[in-house]
Amino acid sequence: MICQLFTKNFWVESMNSWRTTAVAILRSLMALVLVLSLTSCGEKAVSQEPVSSLPEEKTQLSRQISEVSPPAAIQELRQVLEVYQPQVTVLTPKTDETLQDNTVKVRIQVKDLPLFKDQQLDLGPHLQVIVDNEPSIELYDVSQPLVLPDLSPGTHTLRVFASYPWGESFKNEGAYSQTTFHIFTKTDDNNPDSSQPLLTYNSPQSKYGAEPILLDFYLTNAPLHLVAQDNPNDEIADWRIRSTINGESFVFDRWQAIYLKGFKRGKNWIKLEFLDEQGNPVKNVFNTTVRLITYEPKGKDTLSKIIRGELSADQVRAIADPNYTTKLPVAEPTPTPTPTPSVKTPSVEKPPKTQLKEEKQPPVESKPQEVPQEEPPAEKKPTPETTAKPSPSSSPTLPEVIIESPQPETTIAPQPEVTSIPEPTTLPEKATPQKEKPDFWKYFKRRTGKEPVPQITVEPSPSVSPTLPEVIIESPQPETTPEPQPEITPAETASAAPET
Repeated sequence: MICQLFTKNFWVESMNSWRTTAVAILRSLMALVLVLSLTSCGEKAVSQEPVSSLPEEKTQLSRQISEVSPPAAIQELRQVLEVYQPQVTVLTPKTDETLQDNTVKVRIQVKDLPLFKDQQLDLGPHLQVIVDNEPSIELYDVSQPLVLPDLSPGTHTLRVFASYPWGESFKNEGAYSQTTFHIFTKTDDNNPDSSQPLLTYNSPQSKYGAEPILLDFYLTNAPLHLVAQDNPNDEIADWRIRSTINGESFVFDRWQAIYLKGFKRGKNWIKLEFLDEQGNPVKNVFNTTVRLITYEPKGKDTLSKIIRGELSADQVRAIADPNYTTKLPVAEPTPTPTPTPSVKTPSVEKPPKTQLKEEKQPPVESKPQEVPQEEPPAEKKPTPETTAKPSPSSSPTLPEVIIESPQPETTIAPQPEVTSIPEPTTLPEKATPQKEKPDFWKYFKRRTGKEPVPQITVEPSPSVSPTLPEVIIESPQPETTPEPQPEITPAETASAAPET
């Protein structure tokens, strides 16, 4: 029993000891892997990607200068060009080459980045070429060599890196290349130390017509800032960038482009310095650079309009994509009024005046026919004229009534006799027919301002009783009121009677 208990305790203690040893070994391995990783990162940190996040709000860096977000159009166009990882190589002159001419032809090779310049917008992806520490030269075509004339004798350094259309540098590994060569002989000038971090000033430079203004640089041989801060006791050097604008300084530890506001109108000066972790400048030939720029608001160039937001990303997309057609605003066409065709009413020729030509027709009695009349014209009261010629053999005749109508006059040809039912002859009042003394009606003549209508005398046949043909007027005529017939006095009747 005692042996069993002893054996059990021994195994328990052995298991605990083994477990403790395994945990210690595992911890040691994890620590070793971490140290190796940090050391590896520190040795290979030549050029690093910038931090992707940007402040969305305004950050005050000094009394006058503040940091703001990049313009919206630039943020959108940046996504179009981020698919490229440009690889830049200086082919000639070779590193440490001595030339026997002060005019140098520079040949550069670029891969994975189309270089072009939009002719309308005057921008596009390009290379920034810096000779020594002079302001950069923009290069859009590498098919022909870049000629550098009149270089001074001695040592010179050429730095080249790929750039976005708005001047910001690509920061991927391989986007930068440099070479140091000599004209006739070597000197100590313009010869950077390759074992030390190197700061290459990029922007701002020259003239600007709008804010914010880009502040950008390129770093070589600088480790990741986060790796350098992880262990204070390691040999990885930390760094800072100090910027001084018009005498006001601020320090930042991010390798990325930033946009600044607060520049004064006219001339401004900018100074960039590379500092170590103690805040001291790192001694290298180009690590301290000063530039003079001119700021004039309301610039008319394309970049100024993009920064102010006057041009959208779609309108300037051609500076990032050579195959893109710029979309210009299209004005809606003004509808052209369709002319209404004029309808010409055919003119109606005025027919000739109605002429009644009847010969030897039986007396016609026409009843006044009421015709609708819109507006009866004012008529003068006709003056009746009485003409009585007694004839013993003629039968009494009826007065002729002429009715005018406003319709076109038509010529009525003589019509043949129409046999119709005779209507009783109606004699006017106060006129007593006599067998021996027939009465004669006077003829009325209506003057219309035109030629007088001739009177018609009809001789009746002695064997045939007078018949009245029916006159039908088919066309609508204005309504007329029959004029009152004058009364025939007994004196007129007596004078018209023949003597017995």
